[in-house]
Amino acid sequence: MRRKLFLGGLVAALIAATAGVTAAPAGAAQSLRLQYRTGATGATADQVEPWFNLVNDGTTAVPLAGVRIRYYFKADSPSQQYRFACSWAVISCSTVTGTFGAISPGTATADRYLEVGFTSGTLAPRAQTGDLQLRFHRTDWQTTRQSDDYSFGPARTTYGDWTKVTVYHDGALVWGTSPAGGGPSPSPTPTVTPPPGGNAGVVFDDFNYTSADDPNIAGHRWTVRTNAGGPGVPGASWPKNNITFPSIGTGNQAMQLKAVSDGTAAGTQQAEFLHQRKFLEGTYAARVKFSDAPVSGPDGDHVVQTFFTITPLAFDLDPSYSEQDFEYLPNGGWGEPGNIMYATSWETYRNEPWQAVNVHNEVRASYDGWHDLVLQVSGGTMRYYIDGALFAEHGDIYYPETVQSVNFNLWFISGGLVGSSTQRSYVQQVDWFYHAKNEVVAPATVVGRVNGYRSSATRWVDTVPAP
Repeated sequence: MRRKLFLGGLVAALIAATAGVTAAPAGAAQSLRLQYRTGATGATADQVEPWFNLVNDGTTAVPLAGVRIRYYFKADSPSQQYRFACSWAVISCSTVTGTFGAISPGTATADRYLEVGFTSGTLAPRAQTGDLQLRFHRTDWQTTRQSDDYSFGPARTTYGDWTKVTVYHDGALVWGTSPAGGGPSPSPTPTVTPPPGGNAGVVFDDFNYTSADDPNIAGHRWTVRTNAGGPGVPGASWPKNNITFPSIGTGNQAMQLKAVSDGTAAGTQQAEFLHQRKFLEGTYAARVKFSDAPVSGPDGDHVVQTFFTITPLAFDLDPSYSEQDFEYLPNGGWGEPGNIMYATSWETYRNEPWQAVNVHNEVRASYDGWHDLVLQVSGGTMRYYIDGALFAEHGDIYYPETVQSVNFNLWFISGGLVGSSTQRSYVQQVDWFYHAKNEVVAPATVVGRVNGYRSSATRWVDTVPAP
């Protein structure tokens, strides 16, 4: 379709953490105790090796899925990223998860933490997990400095109680003292073992966020766009608060995009929510609610409601550019008089003078309401499905060559605003997003996997490695 897209920079911020809190004395409901030793005692190390043994001193069993352990450390630089691994565990590494979060403001000895969780298992009364031999390292594999890390104990070469590592049970601090620093915030959802399939990596997000300012958004590698630029009405803004997370009456929240206009560029606002560039082949899916009319104000604007993947254009007719779009135009546009759904695959384009190298399929019908959208990218072919039915199949030169980001965007076509100064507001909602790297997943199977995550109260998963 006839338009140009600029992407904002991808935010690399991490999740804010609970900090500056000390556990209350252990009681019947606070019976957990943490023992620690290190497998790497030097001031610097190729990998940090915190080993844990979790002890249940109580008289009742503790489901491990409700337990989180936090090890606090000082990052080697503000932008440094880390990766977690489980070397060996008595209870099996397959049940152990690891995610990283940030403390803001940090301290001299801690601005990050490793949070260790469990996907299953029960710790019986008067029992212990036994060895949890864990490690993490810099993503660039350079030596990491651990001598200034809050939780590091270089003399701890045998297991002993250690209060510089904290333990949370069902969200409550039950052991240890965290470093002084920022106030409390929600614990990040752990990366969990995905359901069958998706063995090259899975991303699932249930959009369980509090607001556009929720630190878990950046921690999960999403960006709320605020920078100026296309597509859409030149001069339109992209306010952060146009992204919200309302309840949708099914016990779930949705990510909601809002676009507003009064017919002028200064009075036009658009919305975009995007993930980092690390996706290529595999299956992409989202449950999206399109709308045929504004929630307020006069109808008729040429508005575009989207779910798409993209590699940004570096220069005119850039051969590395790619894009696969679901685009719904409830009021038409681009020469169309009424509602129309497009599935479009792009090889490249030039903006001035306009030249589009793409292929598309379209259906002229209303798509008002909720729809399951699935895109399969594999073996030189892209297949687009809507509600389980094949909508389009593309390939040849339109097949993507480089990693892409995932985007949801709500915007107005330039020149397509109705002649009214009355403000009007449109919304688009997204119930969930799912991606299985390097795997072709049938639409019905996608829905089954999403339901599986929800039945286990899993709100977010990301096991797709960064490129």
